[in-house]
Amino acid sequence: MHVKAVLFDLGRTLVKTAYFPKIYKRILQIYGVKVSSEEVLKAHRDNEKEFDVVKGQLQLGKDFWIKWNLRVLESVSIQQNRRLLAKKIDELWWEYADAEVYPDVMETLAQLKAKGVKVGMVTNGLKKDFEQILARLKLTNYFDVVVGIDTCNKGKPDKEIFLYALDKLRVRPEEAVFVGDSLKYDYEGAKKAGLKPLLIDREGKSSENVETIRNLTEVLQLV
Repeated sequence: MHVKAVLFDLGRTLVKTAYFPKIYKRILQIYGVKVSSEEVLKAHRDNEKEFDVVKGQLQLGKDFWIKWNLRVLESVSIQQNRRLLAKKIDELWWEYADAEVYPDVMETLAQLKAKGVKVGMVTNGLKKDFEQILARLKLTNYFDVVVGIDTCNKGKPDKEIFLYALDKLRVRPEEAVFVGDSLKYDYEGAKKAGLKPLLIDREGKSSENVETIRNLTEVLQLV
């Protein structure tokens, strides 16, 4: 396989954050509101049963997350200023998320660029979010293309979002590798689009019969 491009997922592949209940608690504390991690976790799990995150973002854009936050706040019995708080959680999320790259990221991206391999990112995040993350972590200049859910109005695992990114890179699917942490959205989606998929499994916990890597630097062996 002659690899001309390597594409990555964003969250839990390149970037890690604080546990999401902790982020909620930090932001709400600014406004004098106290919640427990257990309450927020339960509210999120209830939301996951009710909402399709991909379809919701495609239909509502950033308003989807305000709707999501409203439901979380309702579930944890917050009555006052609910809409204001829902908006503030969305606005301040990345300021309080402790976002940071995994230790293997910078070396991998730098070496891929040095080898002349095209580098891309395909995420189910919104442009307003991934642009902020990349800027905060000084990652913007490493990517030849970045595609989000509102870039082409498609989301993983739909093969079209992968093919859109490859078209921008002028690379054929059989010349590209995709690395992500989700079996459904990343691995299966990339496979259906014709890319070589790799599941990043840093803790070696995956029991699926798929091709995995423990460290992103393993990708360098393919190029």
